[in-house]
Amino acid sequence: MSKVVVIGTGYLGATHAACMAEIGHDVLGVDVDPSKLAKLEAGEVPFWEPGLEEVLQRNIAAGRLRFTASYADAAAFGDIFFLAVGTPQKKGEYAADVTYVNSVVENLAPLITGPAVLFGKSTVPVGTAERLGTMAHTLSPAGEDLEVAWNPEFLREGHAVEDTLHPDRLVLGVDRNRPRRAEEVAREVYAPLLAEGIPFIVTDLATAELVKTSANAFLATKISFINAISEVCDAAGADITVLADAIGHDDRIGRKFLNAGIGFGGGCLPKDIRAFMARAGELGADQALTFLREVDNINMRRRTGMVDVVRDTVGTLLGVQVAVLGAAFKPDSDDVRDSPALNVAGQLQLQGAGVTVYDPKANNNSRALFPTLGYASSALEACAKADVVLVLTEWREFRELVPADLEGVVRERRIIDGRNCLDVNVWRSAGWHYRGLGRP
Repeated sequence: MSKVVVIGTGYLGATHAACMAEIGHDVLGVDVDPSKLAKLEAGEVPFWEPGLEEVLQRNIAAGRLRFTASYADAAAFGDIFFLAVGTPQKKGEYAADVTYVNSVVENLAPLITGPAVLFGKSTVPVGTAERLGTMAHTLSPAGEDLEVAWNPEFLREGHAVEDTLHPDRLVLGVDRNRPRRAEEVAREVYAPLLAEGIPFIVTDLATAELVKTSANAFLATKISFINAISEVCDAAGADITVLADAIGHDDRIGRKFLNAGIGFGGGCLPKDIRAFMARAGELGADQALTFLREVDNINMRRRTGMVDVVRDTVGTLLGVQVAVLGAAFKPDSDDVRDSPALNVAGQLQLQGAGVTVYDPKANNNSRALFPTLGYASSALEACAKADVVLVLTEWREFRELVPADLEGVVRERRIIDGRNCLDVNVWRSAGWHYRGLGRP
């Protein structure tokens, strides 16, 4: 097995490092954040991801996984590097901030003296890999023997371990002008995965970068499409859930990502579609992706639309007690970055409502962003004396709620299903005022 270095131990990097150790490699994780490293070295994952902590602890105990803050240690450790740092949205702009990506190459390349491959996994604007390759060749004593290739990730939060160990495809972009060892090395690293028959797509650098951004743009478009149709259903008195089931039977369309609700969030889709638009403009293809602006607009409109639905339901927001069930942008995650649920909770409070939030995993992260909201340690506590209950993240415990659970707890029997994940007939037959999105 290989000696593998993973630079960046955030959500992507920590998952990749642990899973590379899980398939048998000797792995060194690198990060400049001492508090993050301390947690990982103690076998603690700094975020919630089902199953990851067990994989982390198992491989630390087996001696296959350790961590450092030293680039010198990383350069001495091995010759296979994975770049997994963040590319956040620039402040005040749509474009991606590639400062951290640049920093990795600037710090690592001068320390590489022999043949090595740096595989980028971060989501970057197209053209970044080629630019980093040139930078690496210039800065490294190894020159062109330090190759830069691009191996984008396709992780779903809540399923990241499974998606790393058993992905639906592996994509590798290589420098066609300098074909050397990158593909051979990637096949060695991913040999246990390739043995399962997982598709392995080798392409040029630009295509590999665009595969990732295009996938995110398509998923965002699909979500905003069904949410736009949901608005038409509201106006026409139609049922978006039945409609989605009906069109989802067409295998050209498919049922996944056709659940109407309050829209997408998280650390990827929102900032990635904006960065994609910005990069297309830089390339002179700005007209090609103008539709993504409307995708973004529809998504943001869902949040203010939910506030309007609450106001319509209760009459006025002033002094109304609102229970918000869910704060993470999706279930099985504690990620509240650009979370629609938390955004709605904040807007309701600003407009005069008393808001109490409960999320099975994301309360602490939510409190850090919105300290003035109320927080509860259970769904029942959040719903105590509520005038209206909002289900904004489709955690299983919320999907499995039944009216009897909240009898005698709430002040008014009103529930708004922001994810269309509850059985409307069950709630209405129990005497509740139920409202979904795009449902009569």
